[in-house]
Amino acid sequence: MAKQDTSGRRAFCRWFASLGNPAEAAMRAGFPPDTAADTAMRLLTQSASRQYLAELSGSSPVPLRQLVLAGLTRLAFGQANDAARLVFAGELPDAGTLAQLDLFQVSELRRDKNGGVEVRLFDRQRALEKLLECASDTDAQTAAERLLSAFGCSGREADDEAVNDAGEVLGQAEDGAALVAPEKDAPA
Repeated sequence: MAKQDTSGRRAFCRWFASLGNPAEAAMRAGFPPDTAADTAMRLLTQSASRQYLAELSGSSPVPLRQLVLAGLTRLAFGQANDAARLVFAGELPDAGTLAQLDLFQVSELRRDKNGGVEVRLFDRQRALEKLLECASDTDAQTAAERLLSAFGCSGREADDEAVNDAGEVLGQAEDGAALVAPEKDAPA
């Protein structure tokens, strides 16, 4: 494979890992808009692309959580310049130009009865709130994992031990054994 083909494939993979949209990733990597979708599908079927995507994500090729976080981040912090350009354009651009616009922020496009264009954008505040929720979930998960590792076990081991301990306690209760031990120093 030629050096430019390799760099184009790698650029596509980096864009795809962050965007999750094959055609958009291909265009961002410099492939022509009219063949971007076909190029993206061809690249995704190549083992070298899948392997590089796995390297980029650290394990599996682009986990769903990573894609969602990347999308939320784009909604929360991305620019809507191309959407504004579309609204204020005197006439609608041709299909090729339209395909090159970054309309990720757009939730809805309409043409009004006077021929104008109505563009609705995704809510940045909601995207920020969702990102904060995800960060809180990740922080809580990380804190739980750190606590468990401080006790010397993984999360799965802790779950197994909790189930085993619960079985022992339930078995004792069924046998009629006292579940609460009497205090040693308490007067009889």
